[in-house]
Amino acid sequence: MKKLIAGVMVAGAMFSLYGCQSNQPKAEAAQAAAPVAAPQVNNDDLYEVMHEGRYYVFDDFATYKSFLQVGETSYRKVFIGGGPEGETLVFGLRGKDKKKQSGIAGVDMYYGKQEAAESFYGELRGEDGRLYVFSTLADMESMRQVGEAPYRFTQIGAGPEGQTVVFVLNKGNKKKQPVELMARYKQMNSL
Repeated sequence: MKKLIAGVMVAGAMFSLYGCQSNQPKAEAAQAAAPVAAPQVNNDDLYEVMHEGRYYVFDDFATYKSFLQVGETSYRKVFIGGGPEGETLVFGLRGKDKKKQSGIAGVDMYYGKQEAAESFYGELRGEDGRLYVFSTLADMESMRQVGEAPYRFTQIGAGPEGQTVVFVLNKGNKKKQPVELMARYKQMNSL
């Protein structure tokens, strides 16, 4: 009788073991068949602000707007002496980026490790009270390095706080009024 009970227990354990194994490939197959969402690339905009001797960079419009209202950001990466002219460089981060060590769009675009989207939009608020608006990351990088925009279309008093707005142009579009960029600027700053 003891042998019979032991045999039934072993058979039950083996059935249970093999039953679990037969379900596992089905679960893996179902998981593999599920569509995987492509990672969201945040490379369509960049905002830079020179404020109180620091150089702030944002890749998120909401974080940038919050900074403009409050003067500070909740989450940041700070690089002392990392700014264009040796000032402290501060990357304002979204909550979901605060623990990342890499893969932050603002950091990667600033350092030239990530290309901007074709529909790129950028703003740079200088301490001179001007607001510079860009349609390409290359124009923004050039402005950051040189400190001046050789080609531009300027609107005095058109900024949200009455500041001068400078639409930065380049050799390819210097002879045209930047109608699309002006419309995008109005759309971004009317929110």
